[in-house]
Amino acid sequence: MRHLVSGRKLNRTASHKRAMLSNLAMSILDKERVTTTLAKAKEVRSVVERLITYGKKGDLHRIRLAARRINDKTILKKLFDDIAPSYQDRAGGYTRIIKVNDRKGDNAAMSIIELVGRGSPDPIRKNKKKAKAKKSKTESAVSSETTSEKSPAGE
Repeated sequence: MRHLVSGRKLNRTASHKRAMLSNLAMSILDKERVTTTLAKAKEVRSVVERLITYGKKGDLHRIRLAARRINDKTILKKLFDDIAPSYQDRAGGYTRIIKVNDRKGDNAAMSIIELVGRGSPDPIRKNKKKAKAKKSKTESAVSSETTSEKSPAGE
């Protein structure tokens, strides 16, 4: 029985799950946006939010607690010097999970987990539509130029 055992098992042993969540949290803090399965994203969200809270406190004890999860010194430095100070006014909710299409091979629910307020606001949803619209406009302009160039040359 699993009385008071919290969290998803993710079909891994406890040590494998801890290592996987640590690696995924380091990737999120390093790249600020990662595509993963929905279940993993929901699990790693608590790890990342706790690490950012440690970064906001910033004392030696919190650095050592964060270093237990983050094995890379450059990412640890980025957390305490860059990421955490940008969330000083925010009381929580440092990450966002965006659901995307299911994975082709096994139909697993995929999602993007990203840090809120870092970089451009939600470029995934907005830029796709703009890129297609710009592309179609430029293609029509190019095709009209090429037809106008061909017709005088053909005559």
